[in-house]
Amino acid sequence: MENSGWKQLASIELNMAENARSDGNEGRARVCARRAAGHVAGEYLQRQGITLRTESALEKLRYLESSPELKPEEVEVVQHFLIHITPEHELPINADLIADVHLLAQQLMDESLD
Repeated sequence: MENSGWKQLASIELNMAENARSDGNEGRARVCARRAAGHVAGEYLQRQGITLRTESALEKLRYLESSPELKPEEVEVVQHFLIHITPEHELPINADLIADVHLLAQQLMDESLD
């Protein structure tokens, strides 16, 4: 896939996340945002010479979370995507995963998804 492919895939997921949020489906918005973050994480890892044999956004984010190259504030953003929801289907933290995808792309790739 071309170098900008990750950005296009992340943007598609972000658009779906924003549509889900505007439709009142925050759970779906979180899922799409998490997949978008997986595209950012995958591209970052690839640029670091790390190839994971998975398409799973969660696996890429879990691997990234343990990366010693990341700054603490970057790890914190990655962790937002890995937090389990409550039995009420809410995030137990005050986080906007859609905004966090943009932040992660800026932190890791020094690129905007807009």
